[in-house]
Amino acid sequence: MTPSRIPNPFYAFFEAATSLAATTESDAILVLLDRNVDWKKLADSAHQIDKIVVATNSREVHEAVKSTGLDSILLEMPEASVQNQLTQAVLSGVAHDIIRAGSSVVTIYSGFENDSIDSISVLKLTERLGRLTARDLRKLETKVPLETLKTVVDLAVSIGREGREGKAVGTMFVVGDHRKVMIESRPGGFDIVKGYPRKDRDLLDVRIHESIKEIAQMDGMFVVSAAGILEGCCRIVDTAPVEVTMTKGLGSRHFAGAAISKNTKAIAVVVSQSSGTVRIFQNGEVVLRIEPLQRAMKWKDLEGETTGTDAN
Repeated sequence: MTPSRIPNPFYAFFEAATSLAATTESDAILVLLDRNVDWKKLADSAHQIDKIVVATNSREVHEAVKSTGLDSILLEMPEASVQNQLTQAVLSGVAHDIIRAGSSVVTIYSGFENDSIDSISVLKLTERLGRLTARDLRKLETKVPLETLKTVVDLAVSIGREGREGKAVGTMFVVGDHRKVMIESRPGGFDIVKGYPRKDRDLLDVRIHESIKEIAQMDGMFVVSAAGILEGCCRIVDTAPVEVTMTKGLGSRHFAGAAISKNTKAIAVVVSQSSGTVRIFQNGEVVLRIEPLQRAMKWKDLEGETTGTDAN
């Protein structure tokens, strides 16, 4: 695909963003684009500042990385408002170590007309936003690769944030030690993924995520191997009872996640149907909690986790 030329007004905005970044001592300029552009020209501009391309189209991101090595973020939320897209882009950038937690970022985007870059903002990553980092996942003592954990958590947060067709959805992913997990669970209905080739069950392939969101509306949990392969779905935890301490108000799905993570070496990622909150269980305890934020997400410390109202 031949890149289209960026209109001259874009460069005027970019130059203004560069000056603003210097004035505010920002760490990067984040450009939200929904079409292919002259990536090299963008990369060659303002060498003194990091540039991050955010797009809702995988081809755009691929071209940006392949041709110039620009940092890039792919958003799977083309219908979301620009404010939600920007928030999600910043959070994703921190989560994948593209943007430094606690920094400031100048953003350029289409605030009024979809086909025209017309707005500049400075986003300050407060401590609240800075909690969303890959380092949180690295702290977990597990043999599950970080990339698999991030993929599953991102998918769980997306389900908790967006639901499905306007309806709230609660579900659970159990990651790692999948052979033991399969033994400690039973079919809860028809296993839709059974018999499919491995490539069609690979969660690292974002193309299958929409299908996963559809299946998430059904009862039961997803079983995911450490390699990110979906080994089963619609399964019911059938493991020995364990004593766990849990926040009042959490339901059977959370207790099941605690139990399966206690009796196996797996990590359970549970999405609350009532609030969209995502809790990560290891060894029977909640080790991380992620709250929806303006249809986006944030990592949250568990110090002083208060009583919730989750029904699931």
